[in-house]
Amino acid sequence: MTFVIPYPVIDPVLFEIGPFALRWYALAYVIGLVLGWRYARRLCRRQPSPATETDMDDFLVWATLGVLLGGRLGYVLFYKSGYYLDNPLAALEVWKGGMSFHGGLLGVVIATLLFCRVRKIPTLAFGDIIFCVAPIGLLLGRLANFINGELAGRVTDVPWAMVFPGWGPEPRHPSQLYEAALEGLLLLVVLNVLWRRDAVRLRPGFLGGVFLIGYALARSFVELFRQPDAHLGELAAGTTMGQWLSAPMFIIGVILIIRALMRDKTPPQAPDSQRKPPPPPRKHPPRKPPTGKSNKKGAA
Repeated sequence: MTFVIPYPVIDPVLFEIGPFALRWYALAYVIGLVLGWRYARRLCRRQPSPATETDMDDFLVWATLGVLLGGRLGYVLFYKSGYYLDNPLAALEVWKGGMSFHGGLLGVVIATLLFCRVRKIPTLAFGDIIFCVAPIGLLLGRLANFINGELAGRVTDVPWAMVFPGWGPEPRHPSQLYEAALEGLLLLVVLNVLWRRDAVRLRPGFLGGVFLIGYALARSFVELFRQPDAHLGELAAGTTMGQWLSAPMFIIGVILIIRALMRDKTPPQAPDSQRKPPPPPRKHPPRKPPTGKSNKKGAA
């Protein structure tokens, strides 16, 4: 007989007021964005910094649009393109779920490129801060997946297996918690430790590369325990869509790290318009001529 941990059944809806319903999944997005914004402001205080805390205040709106639009478009294009091609208006039904991390990441990258171009901020150095913040959203998002009982794992007989509602009577891996631990908590700690080292922080692009490689490895590993999407199944050689989408991330991460190591250490600086002007040079008072009495007598 297989030992099974009882699944903590939690209502996906936190509370309802009339037609309005607040779901745990939506709350995870809101809290993730707010905590990420506060954490990014804190990272900016360590000098030299490529941006100011005010920049992070303004970027919050850009990041929100990138996450939501990119996440939804990514799901539509990567996971159910055929369905949404036949039913284009269904792509707007976001309340029915369907978000892609890879699409959300691409949306934030595009938002970062545009924001840095407008503000004239060093892109790679600014991106390092954003990548250090990203695991917060991953951690909360995967916990919300677990609460919703979605994206469950493969059938297993491990002692910590769970029976998820709507997934049949077989016990399964709680793969959402695996992803929360690896993609979220572990990656957050690793990036935070590296950020504290000037030798790493002063090489723009290095931390971004660490995030991309770390996420690609964690996601590819957890895909071994996660049930493939029913409408996709397994792809070539038993791989999954998540692994295929993670492969380019790994390659780009390696390139970023190599380029960062080959580049001289360059302290990131905020744009000239946002730096405090240097204090004006001190003006010394003019020297007065000597006032001693002359020994010479005037002409008679």
